[in-house]
Amino acid sequence: MTHAAPVPVAGPWVEKWLSPARHGIYLAQAAGDPVRALALYEWNTALTCAVLRDLGHLEVALRNAYAAALDATWSGSGHWLDDPASPLRAPLMRTKKGGLRGMRRVDINDKTRKAIDNARARYGAQAPPGKIIAELTLGVWRYLSTSAHEKTLWVPHLHRAFPPGTRRAAVDRAIGDLHELRNRAAHWEPLLAAPVARRMNDLLMVTGLLSPDLAVYIQHSSQVTALLATRP
Repeated sequence: MTHAAPVPVAGPWVEKWLSPARHGIYLAQAAGDPVRALALYEWNTALTCAVLRDLGHLEVALRNAYAAALDATWSGSGHWLDDPASPLRAPLMRTKKGGLRGMRRVDINDKTRKAIDNARARYGAQAPPGKIIAELTLGVWRYLSTSAHEKTLWVPHLHRAFPPGTRRAAVDRAIGDLHELRNRAAHWEPLLAAPVARRMNDLLMVTGLLSPDLAVYIQHSSQVTALLATRP
């Protein structure tokens, strides 16, 4: 009869696993206690999973709401994913800081256009729009509400995804902060000092604008608040 190996106690293997720099973050928070540091890391992992779950629900709702708004308002000859005149594809030049002279002209639709084209390359020209839409990351949808897109996207199209009178700037700020949290969580970075509770309020605010029922569902099924209350 075989016996399961005993669970190892916190030791040098943890630092080797996490790296001295990452392990040091948790050790500092645990006042040098390696057992508590490991418990903190496990708690951070559980919190990260819970945060990503809630953010995933928002991401699906946001991309589908934006797609529906564009479907309802776009009148070009081709689909808004592919038509060269689409506000997601047409060159949109803006001046930004950078370069030898301190300012440079950039096409802020370049990354969105490339993301769509890369998805098309993976799935073929005949892939249905829904397949391409599902392939676009939150980073694509996040930037569609910025001030640079106000006249080309928000006013003619995307405002329809939200109740009348919704302020673009408020939506964009919240989505931008949530995108930053999502990137941190997706790379398993520490959330120990992140304003997770505030970001979850932002998530419920944006989701509530898109779908009040979804916001209630997330609020009642989320594990984030319970986990925040059980930090080691």
